[in-house]
Amino acid sequence: MKPVIAIVGRANVGKSTLFNRITKSRDAIVADFAGLTRDRHYGNARLGGREFIVVDTGGFEPDKPTGVVAEMAKQTRQAVAEADAVIFVVDVRGGLSAQDHDIARYLRTQQKRVLLAANKAEGMTESPLLGEFFELGIGAPHPISSAHGQGIRSLLEAALEGFPEDEDAEENADAPVRLAVAGRPNVGKSTLINAWLGEERLVAFDQPGTTRDAIHVPFERDGRQFELIDTAGLRRRGKVFEAIEKFSVVKTLQAVADAHVVVLLLDATQGVSDQDAHIAGYILESGRAVVLAVNKWDATDDYQRQTLQRSIENRLSFLKYAPVLHISAIRRTGLTALWKAILQAHASATVKMPTPVLTRLVHEAAEHQAPRRDGRFRPKMRYAHQGGMNPPLVVIHGTSLDRVPESYKRFLEGRLREHFKLVGTPVRIEMRSAANPFDEKAN
Repeated sequence: MKPVIAIVGRANVGKSTLFNRITKSRDAIVADFAGLTRDRHYGNARLGGREFIVVDTGGFEPDKPTGVVAEMAKQTRQAVAEADAVIFVVDVRGGLSAQDHDIARYLRTQQKRVLLAANKAEGMTESPLLGEFFELGIGAPHPISSAHGQGIRSLLEAALEGFPEDEDAEENADAPVRLAVAGRPNVGKSTLINAWLGEERLVAFDQPGTTRDAIHVPFERDGRQFELIDTAGLRRRGKVFEAIEKFSVVKTLQAVADAHVVVLLLDATQGVSDQDAHIAGYILESGRAVVLAVNKWDATDDYQRQTLQRSIENRLSFLKYAPVLHISAIRRTGLTALWKAILQAHASATVKMPTPVLTRLVHEAAEHQAPRRDGRFRPKMRYAHQGGMNPPLVVIHGTSLDRVPESYKRFLEGRLREHFKLVGTPVRIEMRSAANPFDEKAN
C-alpha cells in the first residue's frame, strides 16, 4: 500500500510550493500571502520506482479554539493521523517562532516519523541560522528550497526510509484479483457489491457517505478468487466537511492504486459530474484497468440515456478505451456482462507481449506511417519489448526517438490495442534513444 506523507507547518512557509515540487504539478495554489490553503489537498508522487501519496495542509495553529483557523487545524490533525510520515516545514529566513514551538510540541505527542524541513535555505546549507531549529526537539533540520528544488530528494528518501518497495514482480496466477468499486457518494457501490455477494454484507442506505472506509471482502466466482473493495465516495474538493469523511479519501486513493481493476460506477439519473471526471482522472493517473458501469439504468427514459451517452463521450473521452455497461444493482440486471468486461480488462492489463511480435508490429507501423522528420534526422525505431504490466508498458529502442510526437505514440497505441485486443486498460509507450557515438567527437 502506498505510504502517505503529510506536509504541515505555519502559514506562508512554502508548504504548497513543496507539495507542487514533490508531485511535479501545479495543483496547489501558491501566492505570497498567508492562509491561502485551508482544506487538505491530496496528490500522487513518485521517487524513483516508489510511489506515495502527499497531503498538503493549511497553516497550522494547534491552540486556536474557534474560527476558520480552528477548522484548518482540525484538517491538519486529521492529515497527521492518516500519515505514515510528517514533513514539518519551517522558514529559515523568517527564523524560529512561537507557533513553530506549538506545532513541534503537538507533533512530538503523535508518535509519527517527523522530518524537519528548513525551507528557503538556498545557498544556506551550512548556515549557522539552521542551528536554532534544533531546539524544536525533532532532530536535525533538512535544508531545502521548495522554489528551486534543492534538497528535496534527500528529504523524501529520509521520509520513505524503511517503507517496503513497490512490488513490480509478476504476481502468482492464483492470487486473488483485487477489484475496487469507486464513484461519488450514493451512486450504489455497496448495493452493487451486495448484489454480487447475494447478501446484505455492506451497509447500503439512501444517504451520501454511508461507507466511511475502504472495505475488503473476499469473493469467489467460477472457481476464481477475488477481493472486492468498496470505497468511500469521493467528493469534489471543498465539498467535504466532516473529518471522518475526509479521512476516507486517502483510503480510497490507496484502494484504487492497489487494485487490479476499478469499476467506476456512474449514476444514470444524475449524469457525469465533475466528481466523476475527477475520480476517472485519478484512475487514469494510477494506470489501473477500468470498466464504466452506469447504474440505475432502469430508472431513466430515452432522452436521459442519450444525454448520458453524449456526456460520457465528452467528459470522459480520456477513458474511451474503457467498456461501458448499463446495469441496475438493486434489480441485479446486467451483472453477468459486467463480470465479463471486468475479466477482459484484467486479462488486457496483464497480457504478455512477446518481443518478436512487438518488434514486428513497430516495423509494420513505421512502414505504414513513419514518424515525421524533425530537424536533420528522422526517428528510427529498431526494436521493442514489454517493460511492465498493469498497465502494459512497451519500450521502443532506436535513434532520435526523443523527437517522436505524442500523436505518433497514440497511433502506435492503436495498432497495439488492435493486435492484442486490449480493452479497459491504458497502454504506456516509452521511447529510448541510443547514444550517438559521434556526439563526443563532434564536441
